[in-house]
Amino acid sequence: MQGLLARCDFTLRRYARRLALAAIVTATAGCASLPDVHYLRQRQLVPERDPTIITAAGALPDAKKQALLAKLEAKAGPSGILEKHVAAEEAISGRPLVAGNKVVLLDDGPATMRAMMAAIETARHHINLETYIFEADEVGRRLADLLLRKKAAGVAVNLIYDSVGSLDTPKEFFERLRTAGINVLEFNPVNPGRIGAGDEWDINQRDHRKILVVDGRIAFTGGVNISEVYGKSSFLQSKRRAPPEDAKEAAWRDTHMQIEGPVVAEFQKLFLDTWRRKTGSALPDANFFPALKPAGNALVRAIGSTPDNEDFAVYKTYISAFAHADKYIHLTAAYFVPDRQVVQAIVDAARRGVDVRIIFPSFSDVGLMVHAGRSYYDELLAAGIKVYERKSAMLHAKTAVIDGVWSTIGSTNLDMRSFLHNDEVNAVVLSAEFAERMEALFQRDLRESVEITREQWSERGMRKRLREWAVRLFEYWL
Repeated sequence: MQGLLARCDFTLRRYARRLALAAIVTATAGCASLPDVHYLRQRQLVPERDPTIITAAGALPDAKKQALLAKLEAKAGPSGILEKHVAAEEAISGRPLVAGNKVVLLDDGPATMRAMMAAIETARHHINLETYIFEADEVGRRLADLLLRKKAAGVAVNLIYDSVGSLDTPKEFFERLRTAGINVLEFNPVNPGRIGAGDEWDINQRDHRKILVVDGRIAFTGGVNISEVYGKSSFLQSKRRAPPEDAKEAAWRDTHMQIEGPVVAEFQKLFLDTWRRKTGSALPDANFFPALKPAGNALVRAIGSTPDNEDFAVYKTYISAFAHADKYIHLTAAYFVPDRQVVQAIVDAARRGVDVRIIFPSFSDVGLMVHAGRSYYDELLAAGIKVYERKSAMLHAKTAVIDGVWSTIGSTNLDMRSFLHNDEVNAVVLSAEFAERMEALFQRDLRESVEITREQWSERGMRKRLREWAVRLFEYWL
């Protein structure tokens, strides 16, 4: 009985958090809107200039740049992704394409936590950690203890956590870190007393990024928060096909990545920019930008998106990538509540013969999001898109692999909240080898999923249809 009550309490707190946030936002603000980006779906769009590719030694000259892209195209085959999207993406995001990086795919929670803690153990100068959720559970306490040990050893430690994402974490947990000398920033603190105060405070803006930078040499990003839900593997053999009573009881299936090479500096810039924007001052220098040598062959672009700038960089990047796909688009979508332009870009790709497959969760920590995603199945299936639902594990990954050469992993969900209101970060990787690993992971998830066919979906009952319709009415606030 005690275990059941604990699970119910967790679920109620998660729902209460969403509903309270929605209520406050509804009462204090109008609906923001995404820009019209129909031009990004025009496949005849040819960028006016070639993409900029930088290395540890500076920008590549044209001859070497073209040779690098030609080599990549030879491995992946001809693709509009390289020819058109790569340069268009630079104009969209304002971020360069960086060569010479080593990218390691982290396909599970335990593997991610081990890799992050191992990197932190090696820190000599600084640790910069930015996360949406930092829980005071076994995983969170273990990481906090490690940060305290590194601080005691003379390493500068800087932490940004989101106020809503970490709402359940006691203030004393973070105060212990502050008292030890760790710089701690609570992003956009929840303070109902500020509502209507006439300032620019917006409870709806959240820091959903996950960034860890160690000594300016190793970076991590993806979908993994600091929580005990990542304490068990999502790929363990399981006979259970039905959802558990509570998502927190399941293993969470998420994707993260570890990066070494010159592009680490771009993730460092994103972290430091957030600190400066929210505090008004820069962090004391702790050798944040050491000289970085090439570590691998991957081309990587770090894309940060924030409503402070209204640049919608990750949103535009996704639409441009979908528009220029020639062979396939394989997505994992933890929370799927997109706007009309994203849906249209995916549908257009399927109708021109691109193999589009999307893996959705079969259950979620926010149950309303499952029904919201399902409300799009009719349209997706009618366009020829293959739809799947992941069983056994709680799918939290936000990834895409396109045409065997273009991949992205990040914090951004395909939903209105990520695109409009959150600070988000994604890494775009151009590498045939990395795309092959991403595709193998996608196929592995497919084997743990059930396909939803058009015929099967058309037979669902009226109660389910009404539930999907009702949830769509509130999709903006989910």
